[in-house]
Amino acid sequence: MAWWGTLIGGTLGYMLGGPLGALLGAALGRNFSRGVNVTDRYGAYNSGRQERVQAAFFTATFSLMGHIAKADGKVTREEISAAEAIMAHMQLNAVQRKAAIRLFNAGKQADFRLDEVIEQFRRECHGRRNLERVFIEIQITTAQADGHLHAAERRILQDIGNRLGFSAAEIDQLLAAGRHPPGTATRQTLTTAYQVLGVSAQASDAEVKKAYRRLMNQHHPDKLIARGLPEEMIQLATEKTQQIKAAYEQVKASRAA
Repeated sequence: MAWWGTLIGGTLGYMLGGPLGALLGAALGRNFSRGVNVTDRYGAYNSGRQERVQAAFFTATFSLMGHIAKADGKVTREEISAAEAIMAHMQLNAVQRKAAIRLFNAGKQADFRLDEVIEQFRRECHGRRNLERVFIEIQITTAQADGHLHAAERRILQDIGNRLGFSAAEIDQLLAAGRHPPGTATRQTLTTAYQVLGVSAQASDAEVKKAYRRLMNQHHPDKLIARGLPEEMIQLATEKTQQIKAAYEQVKASRAA
């Protein structure tokens, strides 16, 4: 939680600035406008600091969740529950939870600056592909929480993916896997297991194993924390690796039968 302490201490607000700094400042009732000039120079020394990346991830995550939830014109109880579940996993304290809710609500507003928020998030990540992937997966989980992916939600997810450098095919694969978020069932169907691994039932054993190893590397909690995932989100990463492992074991068992 080092990034949060730095933020409350006042220094991180100065470092962040930009649309993300404005959102986070509003959520906390703070003025971070001084950081705009610093943030505009993305090559500045402070721009790569771990705390800054973590604050950007936290801010973009909850504001985008609200924006996507409202994309079809209404926010369902299931979508709110999905956001609350993520907050619960993160074990946010009272101040953090209030900030997350305010960010979610800010994302629902008509004047939400989606393009600017995604652009700053991309630049703050500095090419940390695995971190960007987890970010998209969280958004997909929220969008599909009500059991239906609205066309407007799909367009936003595809747009986010495109801006972060993911192909349409990659986003489709993540959408397929996202229909079965971790923790929703103790036993996956075999079809679900293949979707989680991102391979077809016709894939060779070597291809299945390669996909499994790649996904485990992408979602390894320690590696994600090192790349800027807020420490509070480690439970999400841990559950995802458990789901991937369970899917792999199930596919292996079915092939050995």
